[in-house]
Amino acid sequence: MAVQLILLTHGQIGASVLAEAETILGRLPLKVIQKSVDQSQAERIVPAELCAELQAYDRGDGVLVLTDLYGATPCNCLEKEARAQPRLAIVSGLNLPMLLRSLNYADKPLAELARIAADGAIKGIQVIGI
Repeated sequence: MAVQLILLTHGQIGASVLAEAETILGRLPLKVIQKSVDQSQAERIVPAELCAELQAYDRGDGVLVLTDLYGATPCNCLEKEARAQPRLAIVSGLNLPMLLRSLNYADKPLAELARIAADGAIKGIQVIGI
Protein backbone atom coordinates (compact mmCIF):
# COMPACT_ATOMS: atom_id res chain seq x y z
CA MET A 1 0.00 0.00 0.00
CA ALA A 2 0.99 3.64 -0.30
CA VAL A 3 -0.13 7.06 0.79
CA GLN A 4 -2.73 8.45 -1.59
CA LEU A 5 -1.80 11.78 -3.15
CA ILE A 6 -4.36 14.48 -3.93
CA LEU A 7 -3.81 17.90 -5.48
CA LEU A 8 -6.46 20.34 -4.24
CA THR A 9 -5.88 23.66 -5.98
CA HIS A 10 -7.37 26.71 -7.62
CA GLY A 11 -8.40 26.31 -11.27
CA GLN A 12 -5.99 24.34 -13.40
CA ILE A 13 -2.91 24.73 -11.20
CA GLY A 14 -2.98 21.12 -10.02
CA ALA A 15 -3.68 19.74 -13.49
CA SER A 16 -0.81 21.77 -14.97
CA VAL A 17 1.73 20.74 -12.33
CA LEU A 18 0.61 17.12 -12.62
CA ALA A 19 0.97 17.20 -16.42
CA GLU A 20 4.53 18.49 -16.07
CA ALA A 21 5.39 15.80 -13.54
CA GLU A 22 4.11 13.18 -16.00
CA THR A 23 6.27 14.72 -18.75
CA ILE A 24 9.36 14.54 -16.53
CA LEU A 25 8.78 11.15 -14.90
CA GLY A 26 6.79 9.37 -17.58
CA ARG A 27 4.75 6.78 -15.74
CA LEU A 28 3.89 7.99 -12.25
CA PRO A 29 4.56 5.61 -9.33
CA LEU A 30 1.02 6.11 -8.03
CA LYS A 31 -2.28 7.57 -9.12
CA VAL A 32 -2.61 11.25 -8.27
CA ILE A 33 -6.09 12.69 -7.88
CA GLN A 34 -6.56 16.30 -8.89
CA LYS A 35 -9.47 18.42 -7.66
CA SER A 36 -10.14 22.11 -8.24
CA VAL A 37 -11.77 24.38 -5.69
CA ASP A 38 -12.12 28.14 -6.02
CA GLN A 39 -13.44 31.07 -4.03
CA SER A 40 -16.84 30.96 -5.74
CA GLN A 41 -17.35 27.46 -4.33
CA ALA A 42 -16.28 28.34 -0.79
CA GLU A 43 -19.79 28.85 0.58
CA ARG A 44 -21.01 25.52 -0.80
CA ILE A 45 -18.12 23.45 0.53
CA VAL A 46 -18.88 21.46 3.65
CA PRO A 47 -15.42 20.71 5.10
CA ALA A 48 -16.50 17.47 6.79
CA GLU A 49 -17.97 16.19 3.50
CA LEU A 50 -14.87 17.14 1.50
CA CYS A 51 -12.67 15.56 4.13
CA ALA A 52 -14.73 12.35 4.01
CA GLU A 53 -14.55 12.33 0.21
CA LEU A 54 -10.77 12.66 0.25
CA GLN A 55 -10.38 10.08 3.01
CA ALA A 56 -12.39 7.63 0.91
CA TYR A 57 -9.26 7.36 -1.26
CA ASP A 58 -7.27 6.11 1.73
CA ARG A 59 -6.11 2.55 1.21
CA GLY A 60 -4.73 2.25 4.72
CA ASP A 61 -1.64 4.45 4.69
CA GLY A 62 -3.31 7.86 4.72
CA VAL A 63 -3.90 10.72 2.33
CA LEU A 64 -1.52 13.58 1.55
CA VAL A 65 -3.26 16.66 0.15
CA LEU A 66 -1.05 19.19 -1.63
CA THR A 67 -2.64 22.65 -1.92
CA ASP A 68 -1.42 25.65 -3.82
CA LEU A 69 -1.83 28.51 -1.36
CA TYR A 70 -1.96 28.55 2.43
CA GLY A 71 -4.82 30.70 3.69
CA ALA A 72 -6.90 30.30 0.54
CA THR A 73 -10.04 28.26 -0.10
CA PRO A 74 -8.46 24.89 -1.08
CA CYS A 75 -6.37 24.79 2.08
CA ASN A 76 -8.84 26.52 4.39
CA CYS A 77 -11.71 24.18 3.62
CA LEU A 78 -9.74 21.22 4.97
CA GLU A 79 -7.41 22.65 7.60
CA LYS A 80 -9.60 22.14 10.68
CA GLU A 81 -10.68 18.67 9.60
CA ALA A 82 -7.12 17.59 8.83
CA ARG A 83 -5.96 18.54 12.30
CA ALA A 84 -8.49 16.07 13.73
CA GLN A 85 -7.71 13.23 11.30
CA PRO A 86 -4.50 11.28 11.95
CA ARG A 87 -4.39 9.83 8.43
CA LEU A 88 -4.86 13.11 6.55
CA ALA A 89 -2.08 15.65 6.04
CA ILE A 90 -2.02 18.89 4.08
CA VAL A 91 1.06 20.59 2.68
CA SER A 92 0.52 24.01 1.12
CA GLY A 93 2.63 25.87 -1.43
CA LEU A 94 2.40 23.33 -4.26
CA ASN A 95 5.14 23.61 -6.81
CA LEU A 96 6.70 21.15 -9.24
CA PRO A 97 9.65 20.20 -6.98
CA MET A 98 7.18 19.40 -4.17
CA LEU A 99 5.15 17.10 -6.39
CA LEU A 100 8.22 15.40 -7.87
CA ARG A 101 9.65 14.73 -4.39
CA SER A 102 6.29 13.35 -3.26
CA LEU A 103 6.18 11.00 -6.23
CA ASN A 104 9.81 9.93 -5.88
CA TYR A 105 9.28 9.00 -2.23
CA ALA A 106 5.74 7.68 -2.54
CA ASP A 107 6.58 4.59 -0.47
CA LYS A 108 7.27 6.62 2.69
CA PRO A 109 4.80 6.86 5.61
CA LEU A 110 2.40 9.81 5.64
CA ALA A 111 4.19 12.02 8.18
CA GLU A 112 7.56 11.50 6.53
CA LEU A 113 6.15 12.05 3.05
CA ALA A 114 4.55 15.33 4.15
CA ARG A 115 7.94 16.54 5.43
CA ILE A 116 9.65 15.37 2.23
CA ALA A 117 7.08 17.25 0.13
CA ALA A 118 7.58 20.47 2.10
CA ASP A 119 11.35 20.09 1.93
CA GLY A 120 11.19 19.59 -1.84
CA ALA A 121 9.17 22.77 -2.25
CA ILE A 122 11.55 24.80 -0.12
CA LYS A 123 14.73 23.46 -1.73
CA GLY A 124 13.21 24.02 -5.17
CA ILE A 125 13.25 27.76 -4.53
CA GLN A 126 16.62 29.34 -5.17
CA VAL A 127 17.77 32.89 -5.82
CA ILE A 128 20.29 32.87 -8.66
CA GLY A 129 22.39 35.68 -10.02
CA ILE A 130 22.28 38.18 -7.19
